[in-house]
Amino acid sequence: MLVRLVGRYVRPYRGAVALLLALQLLQTLASLYLPTLNADIIDGGVVQGDIPYIWRTGGWMLLVSLGQVVCTVIAVYLGAQVATAFGRDLRRDLFGAVQRFSAREMAQLGAPSLITRTTNDVQQVQMTVLMTFTIMVMAPIMLVGGVIMALQENVTLSGLLLVIVPVLGVAVGLILWRMVPHFRSMQKRIDAINAVLREQITGLRVIRAFVREERETQRFGRTNQELFDTSLKAGYLMALMFPTVMLVMNGSSVAVLWFGARQIDAGAMQIGSLTAFLSYLMYILMAVMMSTMMVMMVPRASVAAERIDEVLGTEPSVVEPSAPVALALDDDGRVAARGEVTFSGVSFGYPGAEEPVLHDLSFTAEPGKVTAIIGSTGSGKTTLLNLVPRLFDATAGAVTVDGVDVRDLAGNDLGSLIGLVPQKAFLFSGTIASNLRYGKPDATEDEMWAALEVAQARDFVEALPEGLEAPVAQGGTTFSGGQRQRLAIARAVVREPRIYLFDDCFSALDYATDARLRAALAPRTVDATVIVVAQRVATIRDADQILVVDHGRIVGRGTHAELLADNPTYEEIVESQMTLEEAA
Repeated sequence: MLVRLVGRYVRPYRGAVALLLALQLLQTLASLYLPTLNADIIDGGVVQGDIPYIWRTGGWMLLVSLGQVVCTVIAVYLGAQVATAFGRDLRRDLFGAVQRFSAREMAQLGAPSLITRTTNDVQQVQMTVLMTFTIMVMAPIMLVGGVIMALQENVTLSGLLLVIVPVLGVAVGLILWRMVPHFRSMQKRIDAINAVLREQITGLRVIRAFVREERETQRFGRTNQELFDTSLKAGYLMALMFPTVMLVMNGSSVAVLWFGARQIDAGAMQIGSLTAFLSYLMYILMAVMMSTMMVMMVPRASVAAERIDEVLGTEPSVVEPSAPVALALDDDGRVAARGEVTFSGVSFGYPGAEEPVLHDLSFTAEPGKVTAIIGSTGSGKTTLLNLVPRLFDATAGAVTVDGVDVRDLAGNDLGSLIGLVPQKAFLFSGTIASNLRYGKPDATEDEMWAALEVAQARDFVEALPEGLEAPVAQGGTTFSGGQRQRLAIARAVVREPRIYLFDDCFSALDYATDARLRAALAPRTVDATVIVVAQRVATIRDADQILVVDHGRIVGRGTHAELLADNPTYEEIVESQMTLEEAA
């Protein structure tokens, strides 16, 4: 998985990689050539007292060393550049994949895990790619070249390699075999700690309100300790790696000096050759040690690559149509549509659920009319609304706009028709103006102020020193819940869509503000389709059509008066909020 992922994203930079490999080859050949020159100086210069030979050979050594330095600098630069570009491209594609996910995939993978995969996991793979280009490419060349040069110096001493290399390989292999499960567990522990931390930061006010700081601290401590314990186990094994390698290296040096000294004493080997052989042995073992460093990183990077590939390989359940139906455009270049929304036998069930959330829903929301949806908590109202903008796709039946199935419309065309105000208002970091222009990028200041006036938000925005340029923190936490909700409504109003979807967004407003907002909204939506999900009867009592939903089924439809007269479920909801005299 790791090799396939790296190969896919490094392919565009194969020219730089080819040059990097060539430089690594030159650098390694230079390293292998230097011990031979050093041996020549000892045997052909120092022993024989040939000073001019020493100067000539020393000059070659300096020249080769200079070339080696130049190759190393350029190779490291290219390696860093390719690895950084790899990380950038991988994060871009991960973000693009997440952007295409429907709410189903988001719930399946989870926001904390997606954050970890886009940051920590990509960083693990990127670091492995960097180490590969700067170390791992050189290691096999150095290993093979070192063995060849060692055989040229002394075949008898080279027999020690038949013992040294397998011993080192087996020892390292056993350690790595034990490390892989710990690295896989570590990434899951990081997911868990991200989930707990994100939850605690988001719900900080609730935690303080219920005085649960100590419990949440203990909960975070447990999760943190689990990550610590897993990391410690992997760290113990990692710490064992280098002493093992150094023990083999030092033992090998002692063995070479022991047997080499005996051959020199017998006249079968020269001092310079022994020095060169020792250098080649160090190159061989250094190559093994560099490979060991890489192999230590590869298991964790492999786990990260699997997690990244899971995101990239997850097919979104909501996909763009292969041959989208083209809608007519008006004189301003916008999609022209009446905005009639029809549900025909629609059912929806979440993956793995025992039964569908929605059952065989059929109704029509007409332009110029308000369709309200009311029901108990968990009856499927929000899920129903989310089927219109294709946050989910119906598992049975069809949702149509002007007779065209929403699954046959291009995402941009469908989105341009809809103004959605979610139940939980969310504002992006920036300014009030940038948040309003999120719905309409070319909105003028007059249009924004008009939308704010409809949403009953003009007064508090005008009271801010910066006005429309007032800063907004992430999530809109610089404003109260009611203010955030009104700004979210203004964002939808400034868009001037053909279909308005209000998902219980009036519940954060007091009754007076709710009434003023709906009165101001009516002239703006006179030709548009309005679908309102609400808990308050007062919010939807004037709707042209009210749908009563219970356990995912429509159990009543009509006006407020009609339902109050003959629908027990609606009457029960009304009685829980107001007296029958008030309702009438």
